[in-house]
Amino acid sequence: MDLNYSVEEQAFRAEVQQFLAEKLPAEMSEAIRVGRELGKDGHDQWHAILNAQGWLAPNWPKEFGGCEWNAVQRHIFEEECCRAHAPRIVPFGLSMLAPVLQKFGSKEQQDHYLPRILSGQDWWCQGYSEPGAGSDLASLKTRAVREADHYVVNGQKTWTTLGQYANWIFCLVRTDPEAKQQSGISFLLIDMATPGIEVRPITLLDGTHEVNEVWFTDVKVPVENLVGEENMGWTYAKYLLTHERTNIAGVGFSRAGLDAVKRMARSQMHRGRPLIDNPHFAARMARAEIDLMAMSTTNLRIISRAAAGQAPGVESSMLKVKGTEIRQEINDLARRAAGAYAMPFASEALEGGNEPEIGPEGSAAVAAQYFNNRKLSIFGGSNEIQKNIIAKVKLGGGA
Repeated sequence: MDLNYSVEEQAFRAEVQQFLAEKLPAEMSEAIRVGRELGKDGHDQWHAILNAQGWLAPNWPKEFGGCEWNAVQRHIFEEECCRAHAPRIVPFGLSMLAPVLQKFGSKEQQDHYLPRILSGQDWWCQGYSEPGAGSDLASLKTRAVREADHYVVNGQKTWTTLGQYANWIFCLVRTDPEAKQQSGISFLLIDMATPGIEVRPITLLDGTHEVNEVWFTDVKVPVENLVGEENMGWTYAKYLLTHERTNIAGVGFSRAGLDAVKRMARSQMHRGRPLIDNPHFAARMARAEIDLMAMSTTNLRIISRAAAGQAPGVESSMLKVKGTEIRQEINDLARRAAGAYAMPFASEALEGGNEPEIGPEGSAAVAAQYFNNRKLSIFGGSNEIQKNIIAKVKLGGGA
């Protein structure tokens, strides 16, 4: 495998860098860099900027209005966005639902929903997890009973990220309680304005409102909002999860995070010398950087394989495990580097304002990021599940 970028790929990187330099608002980049909350308006603004450039949907086929970039181009774009402190593209409509509709949705669903995702007219959230169905998603209990031309939905979803902004939710629901778990599930598109839906905020440890509970009480959903066939939702869910786990290793985020730790360690003093000169701290930082370099090489190997038309193997699970461990280690290093400035955390500090920042650059967000990112090793298939997959494939001869 050649780890060097081609002339064409290097030219594409330069094009992305120029675009970010010209179009990424400075105040938006600064907010991301220091860890401030962006809010719906900020996400919508970045969404519109990318859409105007034609770069909003890198993984979509051109026939649906996407870029149809290859795996290397997507990697370069994500890497440069992280380096420039661009906002994360909200993935639920663009990267999760859209591929499902493009492969399994009806022509009517594709024609109606896909343009609205690109335009930003619809903000989607994901209705998968339930209080008793997380990693064991097939045990979900939210029911959908068909009555004539609609389904009646009752149940609860939880950890619904940014659901407070969404006007639509795609849900896994149980339509055949007598079938075995994976065989009785369907995939529904539900308007959040439908009577019987209640969104309840879940306040996180850092005081922010990122996730929600969503309750369904006798919610009527038109039959035409069923994606694909009834009771085939598990097939569509597995397909969606392959897109949810794309770039879940977060190489770009880890690089940006490690750079921030280095800046902080240079400015913070420990016993009269910069913290970066402390042997113990420097050794931990070096270990994280070595692990990141090794993971980046593995990531490029998988990207190279994908660019050649080969499906990623168990390495995807390895990247998920190692990638989340590295990001959590970098979060811990940042917390230690900030020292006492990481302790008096107030969520209001992430909203910005006229007051100067207290402590080293970015320290206001250190505690929030440390606690929030404990979730990285859980969502998208917990690390324990990923290790089981690795063991089954590599040690047990499974598929």
